[in-house]
Amino acid sequence: MSLKSDLPPVRSGSPLHWSGEVYDDLGIALLVAALLLVGLLFGDYGITHDEAVQNEYGRMILAYYTSFFQDSSALEYLDLFHYGGFFDLLAAILNLFSPLGVYETRHLLGGVLGVVGLAGVWRLGRLLGGERAGVLALVLLALTPPFWGHMFNNPKDAPFASAMLWTLYYLCRFIQESPSPSRSARIGFGIALGIALGIRAGALLMLFYLGLGLGLRLLGLYIRMKNFGLIWRESLVMLRSILMPLGLAYAVMALLWPWSYQSPLNPLQALMGFSTLGIGIETKMGGQVYTADHLPAFYIPGYLAVTLPEIVLAGLGVALVLFLGWLKQRRPGLPFPPGIMNLFLTAMAGLFPVLLFVLMRPTAYNGLRHFLFVVPPLAVLAAVALDRLWEMLWRLHHWAGRGFTIVLLGLMVVQAWQMAMLHPHQYIFYNQLVGGVAGAEGKWEMDYWSNSLREATQALADYVDNEQRELGGEPKTWKVMVCGHALSSYYYFPPNLVFTKEQEEADFMVMYTVINCQSYFEGRTIAKIQRFGVPLALVRDRRYMAIRGVGR
Repeated sequence: MSLKSDLPPVRSGSPLHWSGEVYDDLGIALLVAALLLVGLLFGDYGITHDEAVQNEYGRMILAYYTSFFQDSSALEYLDLFHYGGFFDLLAAILNLFSPLGVYETRHLLGGVLGVVGLAGVWRLGRLLGGERAGVLALVLLALTPPFWGHMFNNPKDAPFASAMLWTLYYLCRFIQESPSPSRSARIGFGIALGIALGIRAGALLMLFYLGLGLGLRLLGLYIRMKNFGLIWRESLVMLRSILMPLGLAYAVMALLWPWSYQSPLNPLQALMGFSTLGIGIETKMGGQVYTADHLPAFYIPGYLAVTLPEIVLAGLGVALVLFLGWLKQRRPGLPFPPGIMNLFLTAMAGLFPVLLFVLMRPTAYNGLRHFLFVVPPLAVLAAVALDRLWEMLWRLHHWAGRGFTIVLLGLMVVQAWQMAMLHPHQYIFYNQLVGGVAGAEGKWEMDYWSNSLREATQALADYVDNEQRELGGEPKTWKVMVCGHALSSYYYFPPNLVFTKEQEEADFMVMYTVINCQSYFEGRTIAKIQRFGVPLALVRDRRYMAIRGVGR
């Protein structure tokens, strides 16, 4: 993916003339801005279905240690003992001291860990393509709604994506510096891999990438030197360099995931168990309904195609063209240079899990959620490719470079506007391949995690407060039923709203639309939560049904 040497130099005044220090400063400024946004916005996100049990799991892991291993409830709680507890343990510790609510603390922590992921994508993009590509990778991932939308209230997939990204970064450094990588690369790889394993057993994929990268490096050395003795010595040095980070990774994993070390094969058992999990949850794709354990091969590739922003898809298209051009120019028999090796490993991290899904079709549901970890590597590849094209156009002619700059900035502005309009439901984003969010309605997954119920509950609270002010009299208490994950709504109830499970006594209904609640529960619609014309949640008044009839 190199540039043509016969292109003219770039004129002064272009972004390509900015120094690396300028781009590094810009990257730091963007990360600070992202942290500020997290601080301002984390309270807008609702409680998702998994958060209650995940919160309890974190408290159990903490109890496991504070009881000096006597309280073993974390080793058998639901099916969550098959997951690591990095996020939940950290949240449980923070909630011992946090002045915020339990779930507000978790959402703030999730947002901060998401920014840690943005920092990782910046570092990886910088390693692969230079300072400018690093900043572009940071921006592309920050503008990718599936990542940003999951940061705040997805306690497994979003932290796992950030941990896998940092593991990939240190893996690339480890391979690049082999056979004797630096201490920082070894320690960083061990800690990052341990944290990733301490969230999901799927991080074992990184060991495959490690072996593949080291194997290709040895193959390249043999092609150059034709010396088996040298290969043997290099292999021994590599082996010694691997032992410390692998031991460190195991120790970190064990700390975060007590069940993992109860038996040596437990992590592998967890990985295999989840891939073959029989579960009848229904999920949508392109207007068709499938069960989670019988998905078509194109399910994950399809969701990637329609949920990644157009600018990222364009960058991946450019990456493919540049890769084919590099293959055409490459001399057969030559080993990969270090830069291409890192790009190859990043492409493996982004594409190999998708290929595994196509071939094996493990259980998955809720759209792209379980494969969110492939999004950051794909954003890096797109950024490096767009950066190369940007430079080529500037070198070709300054007007071509300026035009590309305008188009790039315009796409970023449009994408940022769409995310602002979706807030805080960015995770329901769909691109224009399916007509955006409006075009995806009824055909693709929407607010499957009840995130909109918080906003609907606030609308109900405002409604009854306004009514009380207008009518006067003694304050009243109203009973509310929830269609959806009940905690996602009643956690936010003010004192004058009381949760009930009995439909007959409910004065109001709060419901999300993803399971078609609005077709089963009657009442007069008094509030509708929607984005781009698509209703996500409704509030219905049932108090006067006997007098006024039924309204929908």
